[in-house]
Amino acid sequence: MASRGFIELLRIADLARSRKSGRRGGQEFDWQGVVFEIGGQRLVAPMGQIAEVLSMPEYTSVPLVKPWMLGIANIRGRLLPLTDLSRFLQVPSSLAQMSQRKVMVIDHGNVFSGLLVDQVLGIEQFTQEQYQPEAIEPNSPFAPYNHGKFFKNDQDWYVFMPSLLAQDIQYTDAAI
Repeated sequence: MASRGFIELLRIADLARSRKSGRRGGQEFDWQGVVFEIGGQRLVAPMGQIAEVLSMPEYTSVPLVKPWMLGIANIRGRLLPLTDLSRFLQVPSSLAQMSQRKVMVIDHGNVFSGLLVDQVLGIEQFTQEQYQPEAIEPNSPFAPYNHGKFFKNDQDWYVFMPSLLAQDIQYTDAAI
């Protein structure tokens, strides 16, 4: 549970809310995602593509890298490259204090990386009927990493795919 501690706490909190509201413990839902915000845009990433969520750890800067590459953090003996997703996407962060932001860890193929986001809001569950294959606006910086949306509670929940980010050569090549 150590590597997935925060995600597990979010899952347990959602389970408690579902029991309190009479929902059947998530059995009626087909898809779960981690809801996060960056630059004022609320997105949801598939639960299986986020290894864990961390508070901003201490890190060491790395020379000769692009400005969005913050540095390297030691997380339980494993080196985690930290990247500022808002800088990478050229979207202004809505939080000035770096210490208030969260890190979503992705571990996809050979890419182990921490994505600094403005905030992580929890876990949301969706049904298959709520999914729509409509993409976010093509000129949006999130468009290359978007895979449709869910429509729930009169709002759009655009899907952000960390696996698509991990395949992007612009992201994986952080050297200057």
